[in-house]
Amino acid sequence: MLKVSNIDVAYGDVQVLWGVSFEVREKEILVLVGANGAGKSTTLRTISGLLRPRKGSIELDGIRLDQIPEHKTIEHGIAHVPEGRRLFPEMTVEENLIMGSLSAKAKAKRKDSLQWVYSLFPRLEERRKQSARTLSGGEQQMCAIGRGLMSLPKLLMFDEPSLGLAPVLVQEIFRMIPKINQEGVTVLLVEQNVKHTLSICHRAYVLENGRIVLEGTGRELLYNPHVKEAYLGL
Repeated sequence: MLKVSNIDVAYGDVQVLWGVSFEVREKEILVLVGANGAGKSTTLRTISGLLRPRKGSIELDGIRLDQIPEHKTIEHGIAHVPEGRRLFPEMTVEENLIMGSLSAKAKAKRKDSLQWVYSLFPRLEERRKQSARTLSGGEQQMCAIGRGLMSLPKLLMFDEPSLGLAPVLVQEIFRMIPKINQEGVTVLLVEQNVKHTLSICHRAYVLENGRIVLEGTGRELLYNPHVKEAYLGL
């Protein structure tokens, strides 16, 4: 489905990714594991078109995403739930959700999509007329996820969805991601909560210092000696 091939990415003169290659298969949950500064968020930003690779390619169902304008990426089925939520704080919950459905395809199905999002996150329906700035951190994360789903994505990318949330809300987010996947949405997840992510994913890659160093199923990496020592403290 998504194929990232040998990409180098830099911020000015500072190179962050070095020959990164991986693939995301249709209807799976794929995880990128790595410490702060490993290049995980940079990878998602490059797939979204916010950054351009110096070399290599990014293909979604055969379409070169690295060769199209960034605002066209969402039309080809990529949605990005960014770190820190980045909602429009003065807009209502429902207005924020509607902002995710501006493409022609998504706009045509907006009513049904809203009901789908509200069925996944009943709390958002209860608060649909509230401004986003009045929501709790967990509710804001739900709204950010819902906004991504409103675009009817083939691939939904999450960047640190549990960041800054209370433990009970972290559990809720990690219950919701497999549920979204079961609805037919392919998921690419970046998250520092390694134990949780490897427990729910189908496959994973370990990114260290801008390079892929390990890959395998979630279970394989959960019991990998290097992963246990470096990321689980075991």
